[in-house]
Amino acid sequence: MLMKASSQSLTEQLAGRFAHRIRTRLLAPGARLPSVRQCALQHSVSPSTVVSAYDQLLAQGLVEARKNRGFFVREAVSSGRDSGATASATAVPGTPAARPHAPIDATALIRGMFHRVSDKPQPGMGVFPPEWMESTFMPTAVRKVTSTRALQEFSLQYGEPKGDSGLRRALSKKLATLSVHAAPENIITTVGATHALDIVSRTLLSAGDHVMVEEPGWAVEFARLAALGMRILPVPRGPDGPDLAVMARYCELHQPKLYVSVSVFHNPTGYCLSPGSAHRVLQLANQHNFHIVEDDTYSHIAPEHATRLCALDGLQRTIHVSGFAKILAPNWRVGFLAAHPSLIEQLLDTKLLATLTTPALLEKALALCMEQGQLRRHAERIRTRLAAARSRSVKLALAAGCTFAAEPVGLFGWVDTGVDTDALAQRMLDEGYLLAPGALFHAQRKPSTLMRINFATTQDAAFWKKYSELVRRM
Repeated sequence: MLMKASSQSLTEQLAGRFAHRIRTRLLAPGARLPSVRQCALQHSVSPSTVVSAYDQLLAQGLVEARKNRGFFVREAVSSGRDSGATASATAVPGTPAARPHAPIDATALIRGMFHRVSDKPQPGMGVFPPEWMESTFMPTAVRKVTSTRALQEFSLQYGEPKGDSGLRRALSKKLATLSVHAAPENIITTVGATHALDIVSRTLLSAGDHVMVEEPGWAVEFARLAALGMRILPVPRGPDGPDLAVMARYCELHQPKLYVSVSVFHNPTGYCLSPGSAHRVLQLANQHNFHIVEDDTYSHIAPEHATRLCALDGLQRTIHVSGFAKILAPNWRVGFLAAHPSLIEQLLDTKLLATLTTPALLEKALALCMEQGQLRRHAERIRTRLAAARSRSVKLALAAGCTFAAEPVGLFGWVDTGVDTDALAQRMLDEGYLLAPGALFHAQRKPSTLMRINFATTQDAAFWKKYSELVRRM
């Protein structure tokens, strides 16, 4: 709330608030600021105060004025080095435009993800609340692997390039329960699942290559691929899987090298791939000679029997990627990939060039948690708790006037608010709530009435009450 008794003028306070949000990426490049009238009403100030504040932002180079459209956060300026990789791709008749993501700061959305706006539960966050993941077995495992003797054995040398052998054996057994059969030597540990995705991209792709990515999808993946100079082909994701007709036409026209998929509990919709769609996707991959990277980030809270491309394909054209940030500890940054033996050495070379090896201490601790069944029991407790939270959250969302655009399953709900969620997100930010508006989940930002909610953090009736109040005013 702006303070009249502050040493700063109302104009300076308002400009400072927007400047902070822009610099911390809570207002993303291209986002539209509220109209002068809306902003004045929201902050109980005069229109002239808003105009003066926006003028300050213009002078600082943080926003730009577009004639008859309003004020927008300035886009990142391209250096022109990757102009070939970011040129518009040829449109495919009957499909969404085959377009690359505009060149942006690839860390913009990640910075916003890390910014703590208040102590309230955050509806837009992508992880479980810290108290859900508290345990005694993790600290115990760390203590066991950090004895003086153990530290001397593995900390005074680089360790195994592919990662701790004990963890890779445990991962091989875990994957077998999902019908994904990968020997320990065909598994490489990484610094989280995002690092695994990056290793795959850097190994299999070159700047200018076409990559099919599900839309809606996780914006960080769009930004990461764009930063590497890839041409993004957004494939609409439906309840059963990707739009196969769109994929087929992309294949004929663009010869994509890679398809990135979240088959199980897709982010943000929660959709799971059907067997029929999975078989057709694999047929396209074989026919048009592209690889598939399957991001199985949510495997720990998903049914083991869920359809996975890697299980059906036997890791012939597929690469399995996953991690433990969602279920165990986001800051441990332990992930992995599993691939066909013919690709492993190439993927390992890419890892070595970037990180040499991965830290063995937490890998050994994780292996211990898996071998003793503690991680499995922990995941079962999380699933039970999530089911109860989801039930409460769904009731609150429906009572607040939301509709679900996809069946509420998994960690996330994909809800339709009926209002512009970019504008709603800015208003909720003033109340201490960070939302995940639908625009974040498209290859090119565009207005949306959808938003992603985290079922674990939207059980708070106070959030939905404030949500309802603000929606009624819009």
